[in-house]
Amino acid sequence: MSALARYGASRAQVERLLDDLGEPRYRAAQLWDAFYVQQRALDDITTLPRALRVQLAEALPLVLDERIAQTALDEMTSKWLWSCTRDGAQVETVLMRYPTRATVCVSSQAGCAMACTFCATGQAGFERHLNANEIVEQVMRAASTSPQRVSNVVYMGMGEPLANYDAVWASIERLHDDVGISARRITVSTVGVVPNIRRLAAERLPVTLAVSLHAATDTLRNELVPLNLRYPITQVLDAAAEFADAKGRRVTFEYACIAGVNDAPEQAEALGRLLHGFPGPGGAHVNLIPLNPTAGFAGDAPERPQLLDLAARLRAHGVSATVRRNRGTDIAAACGQLRSREPISPEAPASATMGP
Repeated sequence: MSALARYGASRAQVERLLDDLGEPRYRAAQLWDAFYVQQRALDDITTLPRALRVQLAEALPLVLDERIAQTALDEMTSKWLWSCTRDGAQVETVLMRYPTRATVCVSSQAGCAMACTFCATGQAGFERHLNANEIVEQVMRAASTSPQRVSNVVYMGMGEPLANYDAVWASIERLHDDVGISARRITVSTVGVVPNIRRLAAERLPVTLAVSLHAATDTLRNELVPLNLRYPITQVLDAAAEFADAKGRRVTFEYACIAGVNDAPEQAEALGRLLHGFPGPGGAHVNLIPLNPTAGFAGDAPERPQLLDLAARLRAHGVSATVRRNRGTDIAAACGQLRSREPISPEAPASATMGP
């Protein structure tokens, strides 16, 4: 009997597997519900006999090996470093818990080829695309540790999601159709892969689009986001507007605020003029993200009064703006900090490991 990836097998494949194992038909429904609806790990599915769970662990293996799990000082943010079983490629996943829900930030690639100057993943370079079951497993492994149900998934981890379009979309369909996560609570982030923003606009599910903009002029964005040389701001905004029109959804623009680089009042004014009147319900929304420290970039975040001034200037142009509160910076789990890391030694500092 050939093995199937645990979170890559279809419902029909699981049914055939259990039939081959001589199990009654209802076992497939039990297993599927426990994996995807209850978001439970195999070892915790006590409605299945232990002997069957042992058989299923072999027939439906995991594709990610946990190397390190850490929990931040806030005790509500956790990060995993995984090693992919097929080739050892390393990726990271973040779980952000709130009182009544949880969000998983997933990686779509091992590394990233976009080379954004302030991002740790971009500084590390590109290794390979992840496949759909490697993406889905990140969500389900994180979900199985969370007291709160995972209701949101953001494709904002390692990699450029729209450069790995087919696998990302297949994972979105699995999370929506089988896990039951609302399309409106699935956010796909991009630095501006214009053809695939348009492709996303034509898909059946109205996911949320987040565009990593980071500058209001091509001159500056060329320096921060090299892909801008191929797809300049006007092309990115045109594609994002097409998405907003097609889906009737508000587009979010991410703006990593870097002191002395893109935080001047005139830059906020330029951004406000650029996004004023953007289509979609409520127009554009800007997330102002204080720069998180990375080893390969020497910039700093602006002081909070400066961030609040940027937000006020955007609002004066009719553009909704929020200053984001960064989480998990103490375990390098915040925006722009994800980068696969080998443990320094078996005794490397980390929280207690949280198993699948």
